[in-house]
Amino acid sequence: MAKTVSITAEGRKELEEELKALKARRPEIADKIALARSYGDLSENEDYSAARGEQKVVEGRILEIEDILLHAKIIKSGKREKVAMGSTVTLKSDGKTNTYTLVGAVEANPLEGKISNESPIGKAIFGKKVGEEVTLPNGKKFKVSEIK
Repeated sequence: MAKTVSITAEGRKELEEELKALKARRPEIADKIALARSYGDLSENEDYSAARGEQKVVEGRILEIEDILLHAKIIKSGKREKVAMGSTVTLKSDGKTNTYTLVGAVEANPLEGKISNESPIGKAIFGKKVGEEVTLPNGKKFKVSEIK
């Protein structure tokens, strides 16, 4: 049984764009392989090895994205009373403010403030309401100040 992948509509769009770009690279990589083959002996041909390696990476990512999109379940965002998938949550403590968007593991990118529902912070904030206190895994306490 295939695992369902939770993803936002924005995340789906980004994956579809990446897939399109990767598929567009196929002819370029095929040309590199053909050119490298024309050099002769493939056993010591660095250009051939590099082009085949690039092809392997691109094809692997294409398969991965197609599988994700096949099993994707779109996370509905919007105003909620409790933190749920797709929620953007603002946490405050001692004048410090942190904002996170709760997404599926496939889409998580902490540098952009997108955290997985499977991460320690994601688990800590899931289901909380505005005004509730959250204790993060590092022991710091925050209050949920806003849920979008």
